[in-house]
Formats: sequence, C-alpha cells, structure tokens
Amino acid sequence: MEIHILLVEDNEGDIVLTREALSSGKINNRITVARDGEEALDILRNQGKYIDSERPDLILLDINLPKIDGIEVLTEIKNDPGLKTIPVVMLTTSSSEKDITNAYKNHANCYITKPVDLDKFLEIVNAIEDYWISIVRLPKPA
Repeated sequence: MEIHILLVEDNEGDIVLTREALSSGKINNRITVARDGEEALDILRNQGKYIDSERPDLILLDINLPKIDGIEVLTEIKNDPGLKTIPVVMLTTSSSEKDITNAYKNHANCYITKPVDLDKFLEIVNAIEDYWISIVRLPKPA
C-alpha cells in the first residue's frame, strides 16, 4: 500500500530530515512538499501549476509558515467539504498553549512539538508513520 503525504514545511533541514525518516520506514510513501501555506492550499485545491496534483492521504503541517500560517491552512482544510476528511498532524516547533488550543479548536487530528534533538526528531517522524500509516485506517477520497 502506498501513502501520499503532503508535508507543509518551510525549514529545509526539517524537510530533509522528515523525508529521510519517512523513506527509511516500512511503508512506501510519496511525499509532496509545500514550502508555505499558500502553496499548500494551491496543491490541495488543484490550483495554478498544481492543477493535476493528487489528494494526499495525510498532511503534516507546520504552524509557522510564510504567506499563510498553519492554523489558517488547517482552518481552510477543515472547512472544505472535499478536504476535511484528510487527517492533519500539526508538526511544529511551537509548544505554545495558544497554538495547541487553536489547532484543536480548528480540528487538527493531533499536535506534535518537534524535538530539537536529531534522534528524537527521527523517532517522532517514525512514530507518526507507524501510527497514521500502519495502524490507523485512512479515508479514501470520494
């Protein structure tokens, strides 16, 4: 089974680490990267140069993004009938209670604070893969 993941992240180092952790896993993943919130929404809505983009099975979403922040992206996803069933994992450096509360108020499926330690970061990404891809059943697009 192949899973399509949309990684919404502007930090190049975190993109590389997340790709590396996911590619070393047990599951065959296809990863699309959006480097800001506007690009993420264009990909999800098949707009502009992303007219042929495929709907992801899972979204890993940072909060601190250029153009449109992660909470706004999350709100747009969860208010769109065609997108709201896609699980959204908030994966961010922010441990702010305000951000955590806003994420859950806007229907994030979970909130994970990125650890600073490299090994812990890889461990977290592997745990996300184990849970969301190996254990949980994801909805199929309508």
